[in-house]
Amino acid sequence: MQKLPPIAVTVIGSWSFPGWYARLCEEAVRQPDLYGPDDLEEAVTDAVRLAIDDQLRNGAEIITDGEMQRVDFNLGFYDRFTGLRPLPQRRRWGPPAHDQRSRYEAIGPLEAPAGLGVVAEYDRLRRLTEAPVKVPVPGPFTLAGCIQGGSVYPDRLAVTEALIPIVNRELKALAARGVEFLQIDEPSFACHPDEPEKFLGILSRTVEGVSAKISLHMCFGNYRGRSVGWRSYRPILSHIVQAPVHQLALEFASREMSEIELARQIPPPMELAVGLVDVKNTWVEPPELVAERLRSVLRYIEPERLQVTPDCGCSQTARSIACRKLASLAAGTRIVRWELGLTD
Repeated sequence: MQKLPPIAVTVIGSWSFPGWYARLCEEAVRQPDLYGPDDLEEAVTDAVRLAIDDQLRNGAEIITDGEMQRVDFNLGFYDRFTGLRPLPQRRRWGPPAHDQRSRYEAIGPLEAPAGLGVVAEYDRLRRLTEAPVKVPVPGPFTLAGCIQGGSVYPDRLAVTEALIPIVNRELKALAARGVEFLQIDEPSFACHPDEPEKFLGILSRTVEGVSAKISLHMCFGNYRGRSVGWRSYRPILSHIVQAPVHQLALEFASREMSEIELARQIPPPMELAVGLVDVKNTWVEPPELVAERLRSVLRYIEPERLQVTPDCGCSQTARSIACRKLASLAAGTRIVRWELGLTD
């Protein structure tokens, strides 16, 4: 990876869809004959180009493709699995919540014969930019959350076991393609903290044999801008710091930096990507507040092991607000870099 500035500014994964692109995606689902494959590829490419520009223009130093080809972070991946059938949606109207997410039932062994499609996402991103990038991939336990086992799998852990080799193959394929920085998205780890030892085993097998820097992202859910779990890392952090990863990406801004003292438990050389702006809030944090939050983090972990991010992906945040929040995140980070003498 290219040399990065100290306390590098990055994003978690998703970026806000431009309005025209969100409408096109909805139309393509309702009327699949409306667009040909070349039309759709052109639209995705243009949307990724805008995501790159938004991130770089507003100060990100490690970027993603914005997950512009994905549906609500992970829902689009289920179309790539065989052995699944969609279930009727139980609630369609009223306030948005996690019970409105798409659900599936296993009707046969889960397979992904053509992979998860993330390699193609990376290839497109690399055609458009030479900037430092990371590639997020949803983890098997989180993917299993939308799948009922039916008569094939007795429980969620059994579904997870079936998904581990599928995700592992995708990670290995990305590393072979030249990806140097991968992120495993496992918010379900934080939302279901009861059996952390099992999570460690799942994670170890998921990343086994993957030659890349690996970050583990654990937030508390962000579907329609709402959390889904008890928002505390305290029950699991002592276990997660034993994970075979190089970085933890954790949510703090939405909790007003609660539990930031837990950062002292992160052992060197493991890094922390710390969430300093709240993507669930439409208020834009001023750079001075970002700087204040960053100073509080530095009481517990040294700058050499620190990156700064929004709390979660920006797919549920209006694009104009996401741009302003990222710009503020970058500006606040520059203030602290200057104070520490880390600027050129």
